[in-house]
Amino acid sequence: MTKVAVAQLALQVGRAEENRAAASVAVAEAAAAGARLVVLPELVNSGYVFSGAAEARALAEPADGRTLSEWARLARAHDLVIVGGFCELVEGRVRNSQAMVDAGGLRAVYRKVHLWDAEQDVFVPGESPAPVVDTAIGRVAMMVCYDLEFPEWVRSVGLAGADVLAVSTNWPASPVPEGERPVLVAHAQVAAASNRMFVAVADRCSAERGVGWVSGSSILGPDGYPLAGPVLQDRPTVLIADCDLSAARDKATGPRNDVHRDRRPDLYATREPELSATREPDLRVTEEAATQEPDLHVTEEAAARP
Repeated sequence: MTKVAVAQLALQVGRAEENRAAASVAVAEAAAAGARLVVLPELVNSGYVFSGAAEARALAEPADGRTLSEWARLARAHDLVIVGGFCELVEGRVRNSQAMVDAGGLRAVYRKVHLWDAEQDVFVPGESPAPVVDTAIGRVAMMVCYDLEFPEWVRSVGLAGADVLAVSTNWPASPVPEGERPVLVAHAQVAAASNRMFVAVADRCSAERGVGWVSGSSILGPDGYPLAGPVLQDRPTVLIADCDLSAARDKATGPRNDVHRDRRPDLYATREPELSATREPDLRVTEEAATQEPDLHVTEEAAARP
C-alpha cells in the first residue's frame, strides 16, 4: 500500500510567505504519517482572487523560485513525491501551473490548459498534454481544477497509464441542494470511476476577497468512492489514505467489460461538433417556396370539425 495525502490549505492572495509556510507544515505532517505522495492546492504561492493581471504578475515566480525550491527540499528530506500548484512566470508569461518534485528534484511542470472565467484575463493557457510521470511510487498524472471537467482530457492520462491523478484546485463555492454533494466533487468521483484510477484532489479553504470555497479535498479509489474526505468544511486539514496503486492497472469492471478495451474510438471521431445552439436560424426562402401558391383547400374531415 502507498499512503497518499492531500493538503487543504487556508491561502490568501499576496501572502506568499504565509502560504508557503502553511504548505511546508502540511507536507511535514503528511510525511510524519508515512505519506509518499502529497498533493497541494492550486496557486499555493500567490492565492487566487487577484485584483487583475498586474497583481498576478507581481506574485508570479519562476520554476526555480522559492516555492519549488522549498518543495524540492521537503521531497529530498522525506523521500516524497510532491505535486502542487503555483503562479508561474515563464518567458515573460504568467501561467497557472502545477509542479511535481521528488527526491531527485523537479520532475515536471504542467500549465493549466482549460482556464476558468477571469483566469482568462490573467493567465496564458498551456499548450501541452497533461503529464504522466513515472515515479518511485507509480505513474502520477497532473491536472489543475477546471481541467477535470473535460472527460476527454482526463481519459488521455488514463490511456497513458496513470495510476493516480493529482489534482490541484481552488473550487469556488456555489449553492448545493440540501442532501446533495457538490457537483465538483462528483466530477472527481466520475473521473476516478470512468478511468478506473485513483484521484487525489487538494482543494483550499478560507474565504478570499469575498469568495468562498467548496473545500472538497478528497482521495478517491478506482471505483469512484472516497477513501478519505471529501472534507466539505472550511478548515485546513491533511487527508491520508492507503492506496494500492497497482489496482489502477486493472481496467475491468466485470468479467466481460473493461473501460479501455470497450472503447469505440473509430466511432467517436466520425461526428462533427453540433453547433446548432449558437447558429443563426436559416430563414432563407427557396425560389420554389416563394413562387408556390398556398394550399387553402379544406378537407372534408376538417370541415366537419366543430
